[in-house]
Amino acid sequence: MNEIRLYVTTTERDAERILDLMTPVFEDEELPIATSEIDEKKDIWEASIYLYAEQEEDVRPRFEALLAEAYPGLAIDKEIIPDVDWIARSLDGLKPVHAGRFVVHGSHDRDKIRASEIAIEIDAGQAFGTGHHGTTAGCLETIETVVRSRRVRNALDLGTGSGVLAIAVRKLKNIPVLATDIDPIAVRVARENVVRNGIVSGISLETAPGFHSTAFSRHGPFDLIIANILARPLIRMAPQLANHLAPGGSVILSGILAAQRWKVIAAYNGARLRHVRTIWRNGWVTIHLDRP
Repeated sequence: MNEIRLYVTTTERDAERILDLMTPVFEDEELPIATSEIDEKKDIWEASIYLYAEQEEDVRPRFEALLAEAYPGLAIDKEIIPDVDWIARSLDGLKPVHAGRFVVHGSHDRDKIRASEIAIEIDAGQAFGTGHHGTTAGCLETIETVVRSRRVRNALDLGTGSGVLAIAVRKLKNIPVLATDIDPIAVRVARENVVRNGIVSGISLETAPGFHSTAFSRHGPFDLIIANILARPLIRMAPQLANHLAPGGSVILSGILAAQRWKVIAAYNGARLRHVRTIWRNGWVTIHLDRP
């Protein structure tokens, strides 16, 4: 399937505002949206949404509608994205990512890891979570802080993707970790990455949509729950997630745009969790909460 990009060209301020308008419309569909700088001196930016060509008939009218009131007459352009083996191409360009003591790297950078670092090997393109996204890096930093400062006896990585966060917890502390994802392919990739990182036991991987699985009651309640997903699903699942958190436990949430943070915090305050700290990374936030 051919991928395309629908985008508008504007200023940095308006690109950020358009991103805020796009988020509630498209985030539940997991259509990537982004802003990018084209010319710093001239303040030229683009706000984009990425989709498959066959989705354009549905997506374009909604994109036009959300722009109509605030930005009437702003033209939507289209770019056809070439079919490129980005996995192979991106490996040379991806440098190791450092987040606290963690360093996430591809197989091509094994020789660059220092003995004092906690290395996690994830090759690009297999599944979301190579460490190069601000949400993953924010989660890794918060995981290190929580695991080293609090009593954590077991953990849940909800929406595990590549498995990088589950691997990080297990490498940091010898505790059982349940890693789940709605996508069976992601679970398969995560399992491969667990083996790739030399972990032979301690991480249980299961395909599970939301909390509709017996895996959570079998392995929980959890002292640490990590969910790097999207803001709206996180808000919806706040009561269920809180129900699986052990007394005194911690929650790490990410996949949240900065503008969405207060809605997420409010939802979890309503589930009787307390906000501890927020980390900012490239327009995204990672939120740490706990149960007093």
